[in-house]
Amino acid sequence: MNQFDVIDAEDGKIIKIWSRGVQVEDKAIEQLKKTASLPFIYRWVAAMPDSHWGMGATIGSVVATKGAIIPAAVGVDIGCGMMAVKLNLTVVDLVGLSISALRAAIEKAVPTGRTNNGDRKSDRGGWHRVPWHVQDVWDLILATDFAEIVDANPGAKPQNDVNHLATLGTGNHFIELVYDEAGQLWVMLHSGSRGPGNKFGVYFVKLAKEMCKRWFVQLPDPDLAYIPDGTPEYGRYMKALHWSMKFAWHNRMLMMQRILAGLAQVIPSLEGTDESVHCHHNYAAMEKHYGQEVMVTRKGAVRAQRGELGIIPGSMGTRSYIVRGKGCQDSFQSCSHGAGRAMGRKEALKRFTLEDHIKATEGVECAKDVSVLDETPLAYKSIDAVMAAQTDLVEIVHEFKQLICVKGAGDGE
Repeated sequence: MNQFDVIDAEDGKIIKIWSRGVQVEDKAIEQLKKTASLPFIYRWVAAMPDSHWGMGATIGSVVATKGAIIPAAVGVDIGCGMMAVKLNLTVVDLVGLSISALRAAIEKAVPTGRTNNGDRKSDRGGWHRVPWHVQDVWDLILATDFAEIVDANPGAKPQNDVNHLATLGTGNHFIELVYDEAGQLWVMLHSGSRGPGNKFGVYFVKLAKEMCKRWFVQLPDPDLAYIPDGTPEYGRYMKALHWSMKFAWHNRMLMMQRILAGLAQVIPSLEGTDESVHCHHNYAAMEKHYGQEVMVTRKGAVRAQRGELGIIPGSMGTRSYIVRGKGCQDSFQSCSHGAGRAMGRKEALKRFTLEDHIKATEGVECAKDVSVLDETPLAYKSIDAVMAAQTDLVEIVHEFKQLICVKGAGDGE
């Protein structure tokens, strides 16, 4: 039995939304309607149970298009996603060890928060220069295409490029030490393409707006400006998008290496196993749906083809999940990317106290100060409700509970 509801948009277009038992604010619904009304939308817009209003386009939306792409529907943290690696130890192996020492090892291994024009110093400790293996990844895999993209797009050069590789970032990005239903330990992290991807994303959103304005295109929202296939700008955007996805992928891989090495300084027997899951949730890719090749844009959504593994994190005080896709065609084979925010950051800071946050994160080794109050679990939707609303999209493989959560410091999406 399908779990989605159908919402009518303009010109006979529709939205299929998985929101039963989950609150989705009215302005997110209006934003979805505007997106669905665009003439090049393929079939419908799919909205996940964690959907909420986002800058430019709805977070938790899946947008399939033919003949054009909307840069804002990808977002400006291109390639943002999740990675989880199973460890060779169980939670029992931590008995007698200092959990705070493990957290300190993670914070030392990976810079978090903002950087200052290339200074890699973390807000909570970290490196002051680019390690050799990070530089090698940049030189061998990322540098050439980066230079070509910058040359082709004047004004798009980021202030930070290699300096942001293997750093966590801000806002809802995080690193966690978790354990599953069998007590097995995992490391899980959430991050994206950092400064370079953001710069490219912002640049092409602006470029799309300029193109639509020049052609007198009437849009339901200026942020839904698009780049038509077949134009030089389309090819330039796709190259920047694919590069940013590659950057984000290697960013997570390098951070995971540093985290495992750092934890091994505290627990010498600790190693990662071959069991891991790695997925984007802000990106676009050509896929075949209903017999046609279309561009599928996921902004805050995970691909969930039949048998495909993905990661759905909750908030910093609740559960997270490894899931297996069921290949639901109605959702363009997608699922949610998390619990989803129940309110904006400013509202969370007004509504909740530090005492509220401390209670909500009881039992988790994490920051319990005002720096993360906008990320308190109370600002997020119920992960239980979100998971219940999408049982036709995925099945649960592992359920995680946090021991440690290291959040990116400062503002972020």
